[in-house]
Amino acid sequence: MTSGSGSSSDGSAASEQRPLADLRDYLAEVVGQACDEALLRRAITHRSYAYENGNVPHNERLEFLGDSVLGLVVTDTLYSRHPDLPEGQLAKLRAAVVNSRALADVARTMGLGDYVLLGRGEESTGGRDKASILADTTEAVIGCVYVSVGLAAADTFVHHLLDPLMEHTANLGAALDWKTSLQELVSTETPTSPNYHIAEDGPDHDKVFTATAVVNDEALGTGVGRSKKAAEQKAAEAAWKLLTERATVVEDVETEQSARSAPPTQTPSD
Repeated sequence: MTSGSGSSSDGSAASEQRPLADLRDYLAEVVGQACDEALLRRAITHRSYAYENGNVPHNERLEFLGDSVLGLVVTDTLYSRHPDLPEGQLAKLRAAVVNSRALADVARTMGLGDYVLLGRGEESTGGRDKASILADTTEAVIGCVYVSVGLAAADTFVHHLLDPLMEHTANLGAALDWKTSLQELVSTETPTSPNYHIAEDGPDHDKVFTATAVVNDEALGTGVGRSKKAAEQKAAEAAWKLLTERATVVEDVETEQSARSAPPTQTPSD
């Protein structure tokens, strides 16, 4: 149980908490310096908990900051490690790493959900394993590391979390193009392949192409380019990102439904 503000109104939420000191020790082991404890507590405080506990500070500002730090570290790393890759390929690598599902996965690996402070509603609907909450909290913790002990420590922490994933995506080779990635994503749910509807505008010497990625008669993304191929790649990118975010929402809903259908936890009597 966390030390500090645990009031009796926390109920079952407090009983689920791992001590904040454990997370602080873990971070100190990874980055070599101790984070500010009050700031770390804010990083793991979801707004639902804040609203139920006198509007204590929650983690959304740190999440905003951590998102930028994460993007900087990952982008700088990919730029340095892949000097021959064009911008489009680098963007694909970054998107495969900096997304809610990937961040939720690394949060689960480090057991971050065990520390999150949640309101009773989120607690009762499985909030500790919701991809969106885990991803946001991961970014908030990155922000906490940055504010507490600086960019070098935040860089170390991001590499600790995401280097395996960055190495994996770098080995995908030809599968890095957006159309292939969209095809692979769609194939996990349906035998249907994406189709691309092309419109063109302008004179023959200066045409502009607009592509729309369509799956099961639904337009999922649009892209504009100077060639059909470029437009299709941009449309596939937009569709891939949309489907990835939808999958995160579905995962959260399934987590809630599973939590609601589970039998209530028995609290041992004193």
